[in-house]
Amino acid sequence: MAIEFKIANRWVGENHPPLVLAEIGINHEGSYEKAIQMVDDAYKAGCECVKFQSHVIEDEMIPNNVIPGNATESIWDIMKRCALDEDQEIKIKTYVESKGMIYLCTPFSRAAADRLHKMNVDAYKIGSGECNNYPLIAHIASFGKPVILSTGMNNLDSIQPGVEILEKAGVPYALTHCTSMYPTPYDKVRLGALKSMAQKFPNALLGLSDHSLGNYTCFAAVALGARILEKHFTSDKTWPGPDVPISINPAELKELIEGSMAIFQALPGSKDILPEEQPTIDFAYACVVSIKDIAAGEELTRANIWVKRPGTGEIKAVYFESLLGKKTNKAIAKNAQLKWDDFN
Repeated sequence: MAIEFKIANRWVGENHPPLVLAEIGINHEGSYEKAIQMVDDAYKAGCECVKFQSHVIEDEMIPNNVIPGNATESIWDIMKRCALDEDQEIKIKTYVESKGMIYLCTPFSRAAADRLHKMNVDAYKIGSGECNNYPLIAHIASFGKPVILSTGMNNLDSIQPGVEILEKAGVPYALTHCTSMYPTPYDKVRLGALKSMAQKFPNALLGLSDHSLGNYTCFAAVALGARILEKHFTSDKTWPGPDVPISINPAELKELIEGSMAIFQALPGSKDILPEEQPTIDFAYACVVSIKDIAAGEELTRANIWVKRPGTGEIKAVYFESLLGKKTNKAIAKNAQLKWDDFN
């Protein structure tokens, strides 16, 4: 049975088009106006879903000087600057949904999860850093909403307990493969992990949370079964921000949405001849034809018959060898398509 579930009114699943998440994240750098601009630009690109991050700093971390690999200042300072307050998050959610889009948000703490629960979000995205934060996963799962769990910096063994928590809670869930490098070199993306995850977690819908440059790996992931695609998004690549250099812009987002849909539509089917190919068959196939005048009773040989276009004759080229040595029962003019009743 195909895996599928609803986020808001959107079905996601193996037999449904890929859902593209435009992760605005903290690319707004704490600016509500920038956040709204990115929502508008994602909407214009045809995006169904935008995702933010909810940071309640004091509940998320203790003061520290740890500098992320894609930044020049501490994670504490980054989040202090970029965190939106509850009123801003509520306003953004209201605005997103007024445009008919899905609002998703990643909580990085219990307080942030509680905030989103109070906001009645349709689903929760759990980031890679929390993939083995089993207490937080259990807390989020208790809300009973669908969960998208990103799996960067984790292996199958460390993903397993989180999956067990989600399944015990009975919530629909997806696992997104991820490599937590910014940007991710193509040889570190490891799309083969999708197969490993499908075998290990057969009840999980699969996706790709991608940090490589461009859309190539997302396109490939669709062919490998991914039905949720997440990319960092910005309206302007000249804006400051640690995630902006790995983000796609509106034109690239539009390309990702259209391209992933095209690949999804191209996947089904088997190697059969389509009725729609008949007009091409009519001119492209070869049929058995006379290449000189043939008298009644004459033997068919390579000297008097061959195969030529168009494909509108009775006897297609595949039967050529079987006709050699047969004798005609009537005269056949040069350049005639042979018919089955031309010989005994």
